[in-house]
Amino acid sequence: MNEPCSVLPAERIERAIFVIRGQKMMLSTELAELYGVEPKVLVQAVKRNRERFPEDFMFQLTNREFANLKSQIVTSSWGGLRRATPYAFTEQGVAMLSSVLRSKRAVQVNIEIMRAFVRLRKILASHADLARKLEALEKKYDSQFKVVFDAIRQLMTPPVSSRKKIGFQVKEKSAVYKTEKGGRKGSILR
Repeated sequence: MNEPCSVLPAERIERAIFVIRGQKMMLSTELAELYGVEPKVLVQAVKRNRERFPEDFMFQLTNREFANLKSQIVTSSWGGLRRATPYAFTEQGVAMLSSVLRSKRAVQVNIEIMRAFVRLRKILASHADLARKLEALEKKYDSQFKVVFDAIRQLMTPPVSSRKKIGFQVKEKSAVYKTEKGGRKGSILR
């Protein structure tokens, strides 16, 4: 908790960003750990300044959302029993936290968090760009590659066997053996 911000790895921040209700969010528990404060201190500061945190900046998770999130994350730092579910902050909500938490560490951590959100946006934009290019190629070369896909499908289907089997086959009735009790069954006397 008390690690200096310059040592705070970007991956640590990026792992703390979750998609909740279709938005990239950070939980109050994770933010408190990054800021080096207790979660209840962070929540109290937010509650004292509630007008700075509208619903599109911050909301409290439902019990179901929290349980679902915990089940998806194998190593949870939120263990133990809680009285209330954590709060989730959007990028704007995290930026607003810097006006509520006024320590030097809070300012430095906020700068790093904002950089992490920007990096994630760039990554998502590059993936969207790649998907658009792939779709354009599919449309452009669809008719040319149709022959290739048809050939692959043809190779994948098993051949139809219309020939007779080669070899000698004996057609006889199965042998009947006597059992110890004198009845007829398919087992051998011992």
